[in-house]
Amino acid sequence: MSETDAPHDNPVVPLSANARRVLGVLVEKAKTTPDNYPMSAAAIISGCNQKSNRNPQMQLDEDDVLLALDELRGVGAAREIQGSGRVTKYRHAAYDWLDLDNPQAAVLTELLLRGPQTVGELRTRASRMCSLPDLDAVKTVLETLTERDLVEALTPPGRGQTFAHTLYPPQERQYLEARVEKQAAAKSAAMPDASKNVIDQLIARLDSVTERIDDLEARLKTLES
Repeated sequence: MSETDAPHDNPVVPLSANARRVLGVLVEKAKTTPDNYPMSAAAIISGCNQKSNRNPQMQLDEDDVLLALDELRGVGAAREIQGSGRVTKYRHAAYDWLDLDNPQAAVLTELLLRGPQTVGELRTRASRMCSLPDLDAVKTVLETLTERDLVEALTPPGRGQTFAHTLYPPQERQYLEARVEKQAAAKSAAMPDASKNVIDQLIARLDSVTERIDDLEARLKTLES
């Protein structure tokens, strides 16, 4: 454990998409920009909506972030503190809530921020937060997290095996399983590689359209409020 969080007995539970994004941002920024941590609500909003190192893209507003912070504080994953100039700021308690060390926190954070990934992708992306010298180091971290039911393999062992965190609520988990099964079926079907690439592109476009719809719904919500 790290970061001077006091021990508590709050259980690990699934989190909403907004809460997962906020938690991922808090852990990421604590590691990559410690001079600007703890974070104000405005800084968290910016971190949640940034275009790099995020999948899917999100457009959270202040209400979204404050509700997500309430959810995180309710389960013991974040805390509110008084910042300089009486600005309220927030810090994560992920190390204690999930009982993580630094490599585990880095890998899990990338899964929170980007969704399911391969070992190679996790090594490249998580290395900005913690040194992961090779693929074996990442595999060791994943094995430990899997044993503790914080991470699971979505595809069979082998090249391109994909891993995800286990903090998805049931409905999101079902969607994730369906998407992975569709991709696996398309790739294993007896068809030319060119046709498989077309299917992959169609799935990617579907995901993109879904993200745009979510964005439009968020904008409509803002206009109606």
